[in-house]
Amino acid sequence: MTLLSVKSGVIGLAVMLLSAAVHAEAVWIDTRSAAEHFFDSIPGDVRFSHTDIVKEVSALYPDKNQEIRLYCRSGVRSGKAMEALKAEGYQNVFNAGGIDDAREQRGLFAE
Repeated sequence: MTLLSVKSGVIGLAVMLLSAAVHAEAVWIDTRSAAEHFFDSIPGDVRFSHTDIVKEVSALYPDKNQEIRLYCRSGVRSGKAMEALKAEGYQNVFNAGGIDDAREQRGLFAE
């Protein structure tokens, strides 16, 4: 085994571990309207309307194994979004319920 092959193996392992770490984080998506999001939102979360969810998610998160957590006001729109994403082959999609439920699940408090 040469030094070059060991170095290549280490680099390959590092890339694999970094890739796994990046994909390990859940993506949180607010499926409420733009107006609702304007008045109350969780910093760092993206917002996609539940009617556009498949187009938007497939553009940003093409890995169908990406963990995706959805929420809205009460869980109805996020439930519709979850079903649409699952129908497109996304495997790890969850309905977190309403925005307050999403905050609670993450240990966040309303600002």
